[in-house]
Amino acid sequence: MRIRLLNSPGFYYFALMVLFLYLPIFLLVVFAFNDSVIMSFPLKGFTLKWFQALPQAGKLLESVRNSLVVGLFSALGATVMGTLAAIAITRHRIPGRDFFLAVGMMPLVIPYVVLGVALLILFHNIGIPLSLWTVGASHILVNIPYVMLIVAARLSEFDQNLEEASMDLGASYWGTLLRVTLPISAPALIAAFLACFTTSFDEFTLAFFLTSTDNTLPVYLYSQLRFVGRLPVVVALSALIMVVSILLLVISEWLRRYGQPKSYKRIV
Repeated sequence: MRIRLLNSPGFYYFALMVLFLYLPIFLLVVFAFNDSVIMSFPLKGFTLKWFQALPQAGKLLESVRNSLVVGLFSALGATVMGTLAAIAITRHRIPGRDFFLAVGMMPLVIPYVVLGVALLILFHNIGIPLSLWTVGASHILVNIPYVMLIVAARLSEFDQNLEEASMDLGASYWGTLLRVTLPISAPALIAAFLACFTTSFDEFTLAFFLTSTDNTLPVYLYSQLRFVGRLPVVVALSALIMVVSILLLVISEWLRRYGQPKSYKRIV
């Protein structure tokens, strides 16, 4: 059976897809250690000098700080708003629930270029100057659907009798929410926060349209691609960011699986 699966067209399609997705990442990490400013084979040698040069790149570190601030702000805002929306969808029969859900999922299907231009026009017409705050607001908008999907999946899986038992024992609705619902959903909340932070930290298109002089890291890296001498340092930092992003996504997925009912029942 296993040999038949390995010989199926679906397996080769999946293998090609994985190769197409992860080969550029592998090459990025390889060239980060290349002792040459030219990104080509054959490699000139192994070196760590590009990583050692990172602390001296002032503008680069400033853009990293900007991305961290925007990522934390947008991840926190999206987690709070997305969690409230998920609770409303899964625990209450609100009027227009299907319409609200469809509108909430629209940022997943709207191209970021279109969304970026639309938000640029909106902020310009209402007199809001472009800054890191406008970038953070746009990232909250696109991250809310991810939080809704992750948290709603967790809320729909655990037994609602736990909440009903809490309120039968005298707890208020908000007390039950704080002491029962949110603690049980904590792994999903952390997973959603990490996923939103990773998405915001790596996002380029919206930041490109909505930032001003304070660039986020992806926008700064894009601006440095014109200078060949700075490219190895950019590649070295990109390799670090890629590795950290993958680790965060792995942790996020582990937390999501940890919060499923099977794990919950085993702990109880």
